[in-house]
Amino acid sequence: MLSVVILAAGMGKRMQSSQPKVLHTIGGQPMLTHVLNTARSLSPDQLIVVVGHGEQAIRQAYEGQSDLQFVSQWPQLGTGHAVAQAADLLKSSEDNNATMVLYGDVPLVQTDTLQALLAASDNGLALLTEEVANPHGYGRIVRDAQNRVLTIVEEKDATEAQKQIHEINTGMLVAPTSKLTTWLKLLSNNNAQGEYYLTDIIEFAANEGVTVNTVAPKAAFEIQGVNSREQQALLERLWQSELAARQLKNGVAIADPTRFDQRGELMCGQDVFIDVGCVFEGMVVLGDGVKIGAHCVLKDVTIGAGTEIHPFSHLQQADIGKGAHIGPYARIRPGTRLEDEVHVGNFVEIKNAHIQSQSKANHLAYIGDADIGSRVNVGAGTITCNYDGANKHRTIIEDDAFIGSDSQLIAPVRVGKGATLGAGTTLTQDAPANKLTVSRSPQKTLENWQRPTKPPRKKP
Repeated sequence: MLSVVILAAGMGKRMQSSQPKVLHTIGGQPMLTHVLNTARSLSPDQLIVVVGHGEQAIRQAYEGQSDLQFVSQWPQLGTGHAVAQAADLLKSSEDNNATMVLYGDVPLVQTDTLQALLAASDNGLALLTEEVANPHGYGRIVRDAQNRVLTIVEEKDATEAQKQIHEINTGMLVAPTSKLTTWLKLLSNNNAQGEYYLTDIIEFAANEGVTVNTVAPKAAFEIQGVNSREQQALLERLWQSELAARQLKNGVAIADPTRFDQRGELMCGQDVFIDVGCVFEGMVVLGDGVKIGAHCVLKDVTIGAGTEIHPFSHLQQADIGKGAHIGPYARIRPGTRLEDEVHVGNFVEIKNAHIQSQSKANHLAYIGDADIGSRVNVGAGTITCNYDGANKHRTIIEDDAFIGSDSQLIAPVRVGKGATLGAGTTLTQDAPANKLTVSRSPQKTLENWQRPTKPPRKKP
């Protein structure tokens, strides 16, 4: 049986924020969410989060997640004290029970690393440690002549000789639950910090002859914690570099991996190209041969094969067919479905609309709450007037219609198949199929009209 305890009670004072530290994001997700998702990949029997500062916000953020148990830590007296708050929930009476300790502000530890840590525990105790060039600030792993782990010494308690040790403690460990709950009761705060260190259990284990094994993470970013905005920004770039590397390995062409942001799931087919400064949020699916121009934002969208999204376009909760051209400077809003070979040009906004294949709106248009057929031309400056101040209404434009520039379609209204609206038409009634419909005032020229002029300026 596996229990996972995640420590998330810290104040995060250096973040200079009213938001709890573990709710700050990396890769578009709260740090605690990253840890929870990775912990869940191990199929634990218990998932316990220790909260303190900002606990109401944290509890609310994960409300309804029935596999979570929360315990409070007040006051915060160290990592050992934090884990002790969960001791009463841990099922320590059964044989072979193990408890894993993780940290809500160390968000990017990976499943493979934790699986290796579990395997190394083998009814003993396993630590995640790392050899680093600059160990300042970390607890040092002290070993004997036979390379056995004896204890962990925190920076403030370390001797000068111990400070030269480069193997550091990450804080993540797996211990037998029955022994862990016993060791927690033995902790003392007789140290420079005046806190109850979880790391003291290592010495207890060594003294009892319990095997203490160590495992190293596969990547340096896995053990990076966040205590400040600067550390958050640095870890964000490390994580984005990792995500970009994964996409490159899968054959995606990224113009500049240092200017790439993935804040959710990004699934790409073959021969996808992504230009600089693009942001992908939620679930984004790009078909074969898709090209994403510079500085685009895509959130929860599916893009069909061969489609090109031109620069500075924003797409959200939309489904785009094959061979389409979107942008530049297009905005595709939620509820939009564009079929194959649709063209949407610069400064066109589309919301909650379904546009059939080979139709186009190339310039300066707003299409909202509309159903548009195939091979329809929507002229520049066209607006579907879908909102009457209280309710939304739908516009229907049938196949092969031609909508002249600067037209306003006052919904609910229908344009018949093959119909043409003359430029400048304000349509308030259905336009019949295969007919020209116009609404214009007669053109006049006033022969004696003169343009107003300003009066001459008076001299001072």
